[in-house]
Amino acid sequence: MPNISLAEAVKLKSVLAKRIHELEEEMDRVAFVEVEKGDKKPKQARSLSKVEEEIDDIRNDFRLLDKLMYRANYENTVGFDGEELTIVEAIELATQLRAKARKFKEFGTAVKEELQFGYGEGVPIVRLAMFDPEKYRLKAVETDRLANRLSNAVNTKNYSIVLDFDSEKYF
Repeated sequence: MPNISLAEAVKLKSVLAKRIHELEEEMDRVAFVEVEKGDKKPKQARSLSKVEEEIDDIRNDFRLLDKLMYRANYENTVGFDGEELTIVEAIELATQLRAKARKFKEFGTAVKEELQFGYGEGVPIVRLAMFDPEKYRLKAVETDRLANRLSNAVNTKNYSIVLDFDSEKYF
């Protein structure tokens, strides 16, 4: 049985999900026909049961692929910032770093001091940043860089991991 890299499996999982969706739509199309009362049912290229069989087969492959991917993501590691992280941890950390960078970018674009209008009884109100926006802009750049470095490490590792899955009927 041919093998597939974890990176290819990620793509294949997306292909299978799309194919399942297409088959569900086909089920809706072949499940019903409209004919005049008394007329014969038209011949269909594929019956509902044939589409069901195909979707069940793909769903079985999808579950197997999912299981193999989860196992690989748990059993394999990438080095990052002086420690070894399982791939699943590394993926989550990259997601968290991107969220952190987004927040830092917001603070990085803030104005240090801004006059507020519509507040108070003729007394000027000033909104003061309790931080240095430039420092947060720089922290955002660095955090984004770390997230990209970690994502690249995961992607590189994904190409080196081989799963025992026959993808020939899909690729």
